[in-house]
Amino acid sequence: MPHPPFSPEQARAARLRIGLTPEQVAAAMAQLGLHRTPTAVLSWEQGALAPSETELFALADALWCPVPELMALRPRSLREHRLARRFTADRLAERIGMDAPTYARAEQDHHWTGGNRQTLLLAEALGLEPDRLLRVIRRAGDLDALLRQAVEGRWKPHAARLARLVDAPERPVARALRTLHQEHGRFNEAYMGHVVARSDDTRLREIATERAAWLHDLTRRFLALVGHDDGAGR
Repeated sequence: MPHPPFSPEQARAARLRIGLTPEQVAAAMAQLGLHRTPTAVLSWEQGALAPSETELFALADALWCPVPELMALRPRSLREHRLARRFTADRLAERIGMDAPTYARAEQDHHWTGGNRQTLLLAEALGLEPDRLLRVIRRAGDLDALLRQAVEGRWKPHAARLARLVDAPERPVARALRTLHQEHGRFNEAYMGHVVARSDDTRLREIATERAAWLHDLTRRFLALVGHDDGAGR
């Protein structure tokens, strides 16, 4: 499970707002049953480490703030809506009567296969109307698919549609796509360079793994570049 979206700056601001030291935050988390050191709290605030989902929930409780504030975004994807409502994937799957692997695939693939009752229970758990829930899932899938097409091919034809999809001006969207297209190109150049040089398979697998991780994070990175990681209070 990848780490959830997290803003070190928002975490530090929330702690300072209520006047707690890292030691006091760690103590508050311990009272909630999650024992972490003050060093871990500082590492999150400095961006050296990212909290897990469970740590994110406990940190939000310790700082008396909503989870989306620490995520520094307005929930868009199914996973982000789940995190905002403080569910682990396993707990939410159990609540709606779905096996955990099937639910995990729905989040990863942005494709919902649940029946009517599961859809109603999921919408209720996330505080969304069923039609709104399905739009959230479909929209996230559209965004992910379009971004992959843009970075793997010609990005310019996709700029206008992506701008409409995320409700952002076309100029920053175009800048973000150009940057991502260049980053993707560097992966391909590195891979082909090692193929031509007949590097050992280990390095080729490393590059392929790095590219897969980059693609997995593509939507979040795109929204950050666009400047569209909305604050929770907006």
